[in-house]
Amino acid sequence: MDLEFDFLGRTVKTTRKALIKMCVYLALYIAFLVWVKSWLGVIVIPFIIDNYTTRLVPWKWWKGLKSKTARDIMSWVDSIVFALVAVYFVHIYFFQNYVIPTSSLEKTLLVGDYLFVSKLNYGPRKPQTPLSMPLTQHTMPVVGGKSYIDAVQWDYERVSGIEEIERGDIVVFNYPAGDVATTNPAVIDVHTMCYAYGLELDKQAQGVDTLPAEPAYSAYKKIYNDGFEFIKSRPQDFGEVVNRPVDRRENYVKRCIGLPGEVLEIKDKAVFIDGKEISQQNNVQFNYNVVLMRQLSEEQRRELGISKDDLAALQVVYPQYLTDDLCSALDISRDLVDALRKANRPVVVGQLPLTDDAYKSLMADSRLCKSIKIANQNSTFGIYPLNGNKGWSVDNYGPVWIPKRGESVKLTLDNLAIYERPIVAYEGNTLDVKDGKIYINGVEADSYTFGMDYYWMMGDNRHNSADSRCWGFVPEDHIVGKALFVWLSLDKDRGWFDGKVRWKRMLRGVGSFN
Repeated sequence: MDLEFDFLGRTVKTTRKALIKMCVYLALYIAFLVWVKSWLGVIVIPFIIDNYTTRLVPWKWWKGLKSKTARDIMSWVDSIVFALVAVYFVHIYFFQNYVIPTSSLEKTLLVGDYLFVSKLNYGPRKPQTPLSMPLTQHTMPVVGGKSYIDAVQWDYERVSGIEEIERGDIVVFNYPAGDVATTNPAVIDVHTMCYAYGLELDKQAQGVDTLPAEPAYSAYKKIYNDGFEFIKSRPQDFGEVVNRPVDRRENYVKRCIGLPGEVLEIKDKAVFIDGKEISQQNNVQFNYNVVLMRQLSEEQRRELGISKDDLAALQVVYPQYLTDDLCSALDISRDLVDALRKANRPVVVGQLPLTDDAYKSLMADSRLCKSIKIANQNSTFGIYPLNGNKGWSVDNYGPVWIPKRGESVKLTLDNLAIYERPIVAYEGNTLDVKDGKIYINGVEADSYTFGMDYYWMMGDNRHNSADSRCWGFVPEDHIVGKALFVWLSLDKDRGWFDGKVRWKRMLRGVGSFN
């Protein structure tokens, strides 16, 4: 049924069906504005009304073209633009796809799992870098270069979600250490590289082989700056140094282990929260030093859940080449070495990441496995805080208090390295140390009250995961969403006709893999 009315001296024609559509879309759009509390969006309402009634803007101008080919092309363009806008809208506020690129969460999530990530659960972030190419993270596809313009930055705001982050959740978030990056995708952690090169430069400058294990706090700034300038001066090796806004940093996925306000400590690989040991998921795995009498068969590898990449740390050696250093590194007993030398058979030695079930299965096969012992990771290099060596490692870490919004921490030169990054990099303050005194924003301070909640994230593949033990706390403004289920899973080690599609994993909630 056609309807007519006068508008600004024009006779406007529309239909009852068009008016009903307009009312439905207006109701949905206004409900959305109420939800996100973004009243700037009301400027779109007149355009919605105009599209269905007054038509002051010639939305369908291309329908008047004489050429049928031109009309068909523009019809496709119109549909594609609408689809892109809809997908972009859904991507920002509702959900997105994420593919597992590394083994840090194995065996819970596998390389090649495609995740459905909900932004509704924790509440979606409003765009912080609004001038960006839709559906890109930070780099233009094909042509390269930045896919965003950071001249306009909006403050962090999050729409109310339906739940809070809980311990054990699989969370997607922006990489906290990604504020400084390079255009070379092979350079992942610039901050660690800055300290590594800075330490080498300082050793060369002082003409010494080693520096003190724990340089004075004030020395770390010089070490970092020296390393940063070294990297910045060699774009041909490291790429151009760039600074990325929060929402343009790489997406990471880990399991939430520590919540705001809790004290976390790792003792001999076991995680303690507020002094109590927490149970770990069934799929948590560690590296084991192994001595095998032969290479694992394809069937054994698949049964144990070992990927081809996991085999890279194994090597075939004859017993006479089992040096003291190698035996010490792999914790191989002298009696076993003597027995292997008498047999004079080559053996397979090295490390394998195994779950507890896989460890028991391999240990039970005495004809194959002659030695299997859990590895100890004692290195303190690359462990957070990078600007203050605490002697911690991935197996023994902390204790450390996780910052909570509205709560304060007493600052000392002993713990300042732990909380400097949240204070400066995440909450935008300046921090200096002069004559043994701490200054925040130019004012002497002995405590700091945090403006955001922070979380502690770790991978289930504990010895092969770059996580909070390496780069510290994850601020709430970095949280992207909650991983809900796997909608597709592809095994890169298999062919299309050899089980490449892991059908049993598809459309299963991530919690079912624990």
